[in-house]
Amino acid sequence: MKVAIFSDIHDNVVNMNKATDFIKKEGVEMIIFCGDFCAPSVLRELAKNFSGQIHLVFGNVDGDHYLSAKMERDFKNVKIYNDLGEVELDGKKIAFIHFPKIAQGLAKSGKYDLVFYGHDHKPWEEKVGECILANPGTLGGLFYRASFALYDTKTNKLELKILDQI
Repeated sequence: MKVAIFSDIHDNVVNMNKATDFIKKEGVEMIIFCGDFCAPSVLRELAKNFSGQIHLVFGNVDGDHYLSAKMERDFKNVKIYNDLGEVELDGKKIAFIHFPKIAQGLAKSGKYDLVFYGHDHKPWEEKVGECILANPGTLGGLFYRASFALYDTKTNKLELKILDQI
């Protein structure tokens, strides 16, 4: 299964739509979102434009959580986990969260094959024991070039995508 990992959109709908158009062409079936879409209308736009599953956690600047949670009722492809998300895909245990320090602890726990996080906007990947710990960067393009990641569960390949290079 191909999965896109997004984080830190910060209301940049133009970048989000460009990335979403790209991942649809790539056959991506799921988005894991590590927080900070900001306005609930951004989440609504994402859910309308991507028919695959969207699994997300809230970040520190996400707006109205109640209105955002309503998206789960309005869009059957949206699943909100609040602070910590966990999924198992093709035998891979994946956790996702917004904050780097907590992500580091999750990776060290030995419970997961992959842990994704956001918040600091810096694209990052490292191996912590047997776990891949990764930040897809900022899709909003704040402080770093706009980026996201693609993960293929079958090949176990994680790849950073720089938005202006796709």
